[in-house]
Parts: sequence; structure tokens; C-alpha cells
Amino acid sequence: MTTDLSWMVKDIVDNVPRARHAVVLSADGLPRGATDGLSERDVRAVSAAMAGMQSLSRAAAGFAGPADVVRWNQTIVEFEHGWIFLIAAGDGAYLAAAAEPDVDIEQISYRMNRLVARLGDSLTSAPRVNPGDLHQAGTDRELHDGTGGPAFVIPELDKAIAEVPGARHAVLLGINGLPRGASSGMGKDLADRIAAAMMGLHAYSRATSPFTGGLEDPRWRQTVIEFQHGWVFLISAGDGAYLAAAAEHDCDIEEFTTRLQDVVPVLTGTPRGGTVGHA
Repeated sequence: MTTDLSWMVKDIVDNVPRARHAVVLSADGLPRGATDGLSERDVRAVSAAMAGMQSLSRAAAGFAGPADVVRWNQTIVEFEHGWIFLIAAGDGAYLAAAAEPDVDIEQISYRMNRLVARLGDSLTSAPRVNPGDLHQAGTDRELHDGTGGPAFVIPELDKAIAEVPGARHAVLLGINGLPRGASSGMGKDLADRIAAAMMGLHAYSRATSPFTGGLEDPRWRQTVIEFQHGWVFLISAGDGAYLAAAAEHDCDIEEFTTRLQDVVPVLTGTPRGGTVGHA
């Protein structure tokens, strides 16, 4: 029988103000331990959603940039009512924590990584993405070889990317999950593949809402995936629209996400060959 690690994850909620819950889960979505305050049903549902969310990073890794071996570092989900943090807890295991909106992010990250170090030799290796999986989101060459026509390019996205060193690409997605336009160098075929991964990521992100407080109508804001070689962002663009973006690892992500948020009203309020507005 798998060892119950609930007693260990309690360290996070005991020592980080405004931390709500913590769960250890296997790569196939089975819970291995959880803090008090969650029903068994919620723990199972959240664990399954977390595993699915991490698995989808394989389809997003190439969007962040080329790499011989891709190492996933963490996934962060922001709701209006709180945060979720997901990190590797070894080979085939993950540690997730939920917190209130005003939690000290550096403190909870420190506690999570400290706990992973305490979990033992069986939970020490960060999961790797098979380089063969990178074709799902496109190689760097494909990102620049694709064609979509001038009508598919959104100048506002090009401007936002040009203003932030290390920013790479961005795609605007409609309520139906289909790309409405992208930054230069991204063809529609590639944007379609990235869109499919991003919509799955959004669905899994929303499914984790009970972990942060159980609101029936969670107000999701963004999901951020950090790889060793880069970042992938998915942010709300209002009324069912989404903005997916990628950046190099040394990019100032606070500046980039702020710039993307600033451009959202322009994108969703400006017709582009049809309506690129509120869905």
C-alpha cells in the first residue's frame, strides 16, 4: 500500500500564512496525501486535474522555445480568490499547494521546495519531457516557417513582444478555442495546435478551483508554466477569449504579463477581418 504523506504536507499550511491546502499526487493523478479540510472526492478530483494539467505541458513546451531536453519546473494558476502552485516532487510525483490571493509567493515556494527535499530519494528527480514530444507544439523552425497570411497577424501583439526583451510569441484565442490571430512568424496550422493544448490547460485549471476555496463560479485569471528554457502563459482576455504567449526564461515575466494585460482591451474591442472582440 502506498505510504500516506498527509502528515508531511501539513508543514505547508502550518508554516505559511494564508496557505489553504496541500496535496501530494502521482503522475497518473492518484493522491498520496493531503491536508485536512478537503473532502476525499475533492482530493481525487483535484489530483486528477493537476496530473492532466502537467501532462499538457508536453504540448506547450515547444511554444516556449527549442531545447534538447525540456525540464518542466512549475505551473501556477491564478484565480480571483486564490492561487495554486504545482511543482515536481520527484520522478512521477507532484506537490500542489493552494493559497489565498495575498499569500507570500516566495515563502510558499520556499516551503514547497523544502518539503520536496524532505520527501526522500524516491521523490527527488524533476520530470523530463521527451524531446520527441516537442513536435506537438512546433519547433523553433516551424514557428518561423508557418504561414497564415497578413490578415492573421495582429500588429498589437507584435508591438507588445517587441517592447519586452525575451518575449517570443502570442496567440489570441476565441471562445470556441480557435485562433483569431497571432504575432508575426506563427502560421495558422501551428496556432491551431497550440490552441488545442491551451484550451485543455484552461479546462484543467478551472477544474482545480475547489482546491482554492470551492467557489461554484471560479474567476480564473491566468495559468503560467515555467520550463527550464522558457515560459508559457495563458491569460483571460474577457468574455471567453484567451491570450496565449511564450517567452525565454530570462524574460521579465511581470513586465511581459502586464504588457499583455494592457493590450487585451485593444484586441477584444477592435474588429479584424470579422470581429476580434467579445465572444
